[in-house]
Amino acid sequence: MSVLRIATRQSKLALWQAEHVAALLRAAHPGLQVDLVKIVTQGDRILDRPLADIGGKGLFIKELEVALAEQRADIAVHSMKDVPSDLPPGMTLAAMLPRADARDAFIATRFANLESLPKAARIGTSSLRRQCQLRQIRNDIEIVPLRGNVDTRLRKLDAGEFDAIILASAGLIRLGLGDRITQLLPIDQSVPAVGQGIIGIECRADDAHSVEIVRALDNSPAQTCITAERAFAQRLEGSCQSPIGGHAELVGTQLKLQGMIASVDGTQVFRDSILGAQKDAAALGRALADRMLFTGADKLLKELRGAGH
Repeated sequence: MSVLRIATRQSKLALWQAEHVAALLRAAHPGLQVDLVKIVTQGDRILDRPLADIGGKGLFIKELEVALAEQRADIAVHSMKDVPSDLPPGMTLAAMLPRADARDAFIATRFANLESLPKAARIGTSSLRRQCQLRQIRNDIEIVPLRGNVDTRLRKLDAGEFDAIILASAGLIRLGLGDRITQLLPIDQSVPAVGQGIIGIECRADDAHSVEIVRALDNSPAQTCITAERAFAQRLEGSCQSPIGGHAELVGTQLKLQGMIASVDGTQVFRDSILGAQKDAAALGRALADRMLFTGADKLLKELRGAGH
């Protein structure tokens, strides 16, 4: 019997994603044994500081990639929004699962939506991308860093530490917590993180056997969208610490890509979109990035990099 080992973080959401992939693989390949290799990552260990201060979301996947490189695991399952635009040498993204809802979710217990929050309300989020877009909509609110897994964040909200929090809707829905969503923020108001809502599978590029096994799960629309989004982020040379958003969607036979680059305080926000053929996904991502850089975003990104973002 063939055995496939999945490297995964140990958070409830990461385990759900790994189990979901395992079930899909077993269904696609009867007789395949799939085991989970559970790993605690640096991003899970350091919870007392904002992600941007300790190296960004890539901290959630480095140890998983080490397990792949050392052949302690065959594949790794990721939330694609955590995967930096440059993969380590020798690694490949072999499959993308169908995208879940990519929007950011506004969650509150006493307020119906973002607009109805009182002045100086406390909103919890650890994402620079969300912070700057929130500040553009409501510059009178207080944004407070919020780390920890989904349960921890909801518990802090319920305990009254925050008036509202912002989370990815996909994670809430996957954990059966979709009923906690108060408002789904429109994509043109809160452009999601590149890859948000997509589960991706990473393998060693030279492991043809594992690549072949997981290719059975690859979803063509998700693959097209992620190709455009990651090409956009890569051209911007944005780290996970830069406030960058990118979201692609298929519109008939075409692909629409929206991009956002902002200053951390929300005073400068560049937004643009591009429409083109699906087969040109990567080129569209690069073209949108180039256009935004040309219209002033290059200066902002240089400032962000100089400031350590």
